[in-house]
Amino acid sequence: MFLSSKMFGLPPKDSISSFTFQRLAAMEDFDCDACGCSASGGSMGFSSMLNNNFAGVRYFRQSYTSRDGIFANSPWIDENFNTVQAWARIPLTGKIQISALVPYHFHQRELTTGTERISGLGDITLMGLYSVFETKKDSAVFTHKVNVGAGVKIPTGQFAQANNLGSINQSFQLGTGSWDYSVVSEYVISRKDLGMNTTLNYVFKTENKKEYQYGDQFNYAATLFYLFDFNAVQIVPQAGLAGEVYQTNKQYGLDLPNTAGDILFGKFGLEAGKDKFSIGLNAMLPINQNLSSGKMEANYRWSVNLNYTL
Repeated sequence: MFLSSKMFGLPPKDSISSFTFQRLAAMEDFDCDACGCSASGGSMGFSSMLNNNFAGVRYFRQSYTSRDGIFANSPWIDENFNTVQAWARIPLTGKIQISALVPYHFHQRELTTGTERISGLGDITLMGLYSVFETKKDSAVFTHKVNVGAGVKIPTGQFAQANNLGSINQSFQLGTGSWDYSVVSEYVISRKDLGMNTTLNYVFKTENKKEYQYGDQFNYAATLFYLFDFNAVQIVPQAGLAGEVYQTNKQYGLDLPNTAGDILFGKFGLEAGKDKFSIGLNAMLPINQNLSSGKMEANYRWSVNLNYTL
């Protein structure tokens, strides 16, 4: 759920405008997902291709089905998590960038007693990233880049303990109510216009004022991408895998049953850029999952984003 992505620049060409694609993996992974918190999108951002310095907005939607209750015969219900995010990335030096993400959530679930809705500001994320290594020789057959980063999620979103009572999905919240911290690493290898990006991200979650603590989360991903340069317009298709592993939630220091899990997604997307603008569409579909001991299932995630080069 945090941070979250891919920070490399694809090889510039003489015919390309000032717009250049970038990966932003570290910032996009910094948000929470299915088992761990407010379902603010987490690895939805793995596939974004963004500008080096940008401000933009992104909408994403997540669909889940879960038990409406803790019993084996509790009915299944539909849950939809919607988020609009304002995000930006600004370089401080040639090797250091800072990222910010401000989400607004409007979630909905269909309980047996009727429709429940919540909306409001989510948890704000700040991330710092450092370029450890980057291939310098233009003549190299393969280019390599390694980034590391760390971030903090500020508890600006409301955590309502009543939303978790009797519910399998403990993520129906606007925020975790806790200060959470993330570390991320990224490795990018490319040859001309073809490349692969791999990321690892671990989120340390702390106890909130209600003595509730979401379990730590580990994210991993690998994405293949290719740049098609049509002079004034650039198009970047991408495809890959993304996985998430959630540890058990705790309350009053005790483990809560049916709150751990893991999931593997197939993901694909398409980004297009012209001049200072870029637009992207990404989707993720589950390949294998075991969420909340099988009492919750992820159906799909998709997102659309629009960015402007600063």
